[in-house]
Amino acid sequence: MNGNIKLMPLEDNDREQFILDNQEAFRYGAMEEFGLRDNHFEEDGEIISRNTIAESIEKGIAYRIVQNDSKVGGLVISVDGIKGELELLFVAPDCHSKGIGYAAWCEVEKMYPQVTIWETVTPYFETRNIHFYVNRCGFHIVEFFNSHHPDPREHHDFTRENSLDGMFRFVKNLG
Repeated sequence: MNGNIKLMPLEDNDREQFILDNQEAFRYGAMEEFGLRDNHFEEDGEIISRNTIAESIEKGIAYRIVQNDSKVGGLVISVDGIKGELELLFVAPDCHSKGIGYAAWCEVEKMYPQVTIWETVTPYFETRNIHFYVNRCGFHIVEFFNSHHPDPREHHDFTRENSLDGMFRFVKNLG
């Protein structure tokens, strides 16, 4: 495991770069999967919109993932008693496959030992994320949201040409 990873609270003066870095990481994943023909964008060529990221930051607790004093990613969580939700987690594309995401997740679990149930979602096409959550972090896929089974907490227009086609919901039970 990558022992030199730290989670630092997101500073206001880094918020804009955090949003841009997050969008770059998600865009990279989609381009890796679909190439330039992708139609899975939320807004203006972005897989995840500025609004979605900003709302997550506002409602949750945002951290920068830092390695050797360099910002290499970020995450946003929300915690309510024993339940936690991983809203966002991203690692810079040039830092993939180095154990950074896993080390960051382990730090989250250490920082919030009272949380015994963690949840997250990821788009169906993010195979790297699916592998990461299930095979590395110990989450289980418990639901697949799509046009036949929409997420009751979200409004998705699956008829729109550029809408997401589906999202997996994951749960990790530590209790």
